Amino acid sequence: MRLSKLVERETSIFSKRTSKSKEAFEQSRKVLLGGVPMSWMSKWSGGYPIFFKSARDSKISDLDGNIYVDFCLGDTGAMAGHSPGATVSAVIERVRDKGGITTMLPSLDAVNAASALSARFPLPYWQFTLSATDANRFALRFARQITGRSKVLVFSYCYHGTVDESFIVLDNGVPRSRTGNVGPAVDPTDTTVVVEFNDIEAVRRALSTYEIAAVLTEPALTNIGIVLPVAGFHEELRRLCSETSTLLIIDETHTFSAGYGGATELFGLDPDMITIGKSIGGGVPVGAYGVSDAVAERLLADQEADLVDTGGVGGTLAGNALSVAAVAATLEHVFTKEAFAKMIDLCATFEQGVTDAFFEFGAPFCAVRLGARIEYRFTPSPPLNGGESASYGDDLLDQYFHLYMANRGVLMTPFHNMALMAPTTTLEDVETHTNLFKEAVGELF
Repeated sequence: MRLSKLVERETSIFSKRTSKSKEAFEQSRKVLLGGVPMSWMSKWSGGYPIFFKSARDSKISDLDGNIYVDFCLGDTGAMAGHSPGATVSAVIERVRDKGGITTMLPSLDAVNAASALSARFPLPYWQFTLSATDANRFALRFARQITGRSKVLVFSYCYHGTVDESFIVLDNGVPRSRTGNVGPAVDPTDTTVVVEFNDIEAVRRALSTYEIAAVLTEPALTNIGIVLPVAGFHEELRRLCSETSTLLIIDETHTFSAGYGGATELFGLDPDMITIGKSIGGGVPVGAYGVSDAVAERLLADQEADLVDTGGVGGTLAGNALSVAAVAATLEHVFTKEAFAKMIDLCATFEQGVTDAFFEFGAPFCAVRLGARIEYRFTPSPPLNGGESASYGDDLLDQYFHLYMANRGVLMTPFHNMALMAPTTTLEDVETHTNLFKEAVGELF
């Protein structure tokens, strides 16, 4: 009952504080489906999204003049900070000075962007897409093509964008389409085998059928809280994939927060393919996939694979001059080793503040961090898999913390309780969250 009253109070504060956003939302519903330009933007506590006016570095201002410390950062898309200078300069040079946003021709920026990715991740060949979702789709097509196998293995409650094959979970040990899956072309249980993360014996049984083309996984689950791998999991996963000639695809889109070389470097992974997107363009839409020498050789030698026309991979705007210029500049000048060191240190400080609040008030919650990314979960100890983590979800607690923080000038990711550090995040930003978070937990307990 107390939690419900707190949420009612915070909702009322939100409505008064963001009246112009509320008015804009009512107007937008006349021309935008659901009142937003993309349906995920509806996922904000309070009944409507905040309409932003400007965003710089790690701050956002809304239509009512409220200023927020932004730990959401576009749900990772703006992990470089809003409009980083080097990225803006590269975009201006490409569009205004050199000209040519998209030409269906390669540019030297594409070479530089691919070289920057190869310097961080242990794969030599790269191509570009407009999203990480597309990168994952294409990687799965390649895997099925060169293995001659039809199925994919993913982990329950994984996140790989809007890839059809990934909308599958285990429900009391039984695979099923994830609740809310919109108009699936086929039942994902026909295309996908699903097991729990960290369950290497289940992986072993699944791969022993030799019907799986690829394992698609994040190094750590990130969209159901952060679920870290247990000791030895990735080493055994790699061994099993090699033993069964199954390709291993690592999705670094969120786990790039782990450091300069992402979680691939942190955990010492050896993938056959890597997919990534969101943050690498500094906010400009882009995705990329990298392949090993062996995968590249098999793809290019396959006479039946139409890679240059209508084979189901690529896209007219993919690899455009604007996107690759943004990637080259962002990776070289924004996501430096020094920047990641600062981001990770700040996130460790953020983690300590959250943990101290839980301890001080006896809250049975925990926080899990991956480099510059952190999430808190409503359970005393970190979950070991997606199913366990999902079972601790609490929509009302989510609303309370999201609204409490937003009403006092701090934005968290609306989909879950994730905070992300950017190169532009400051110690003052982190301390602002710490103080407010302690107040929020104190009121609750």
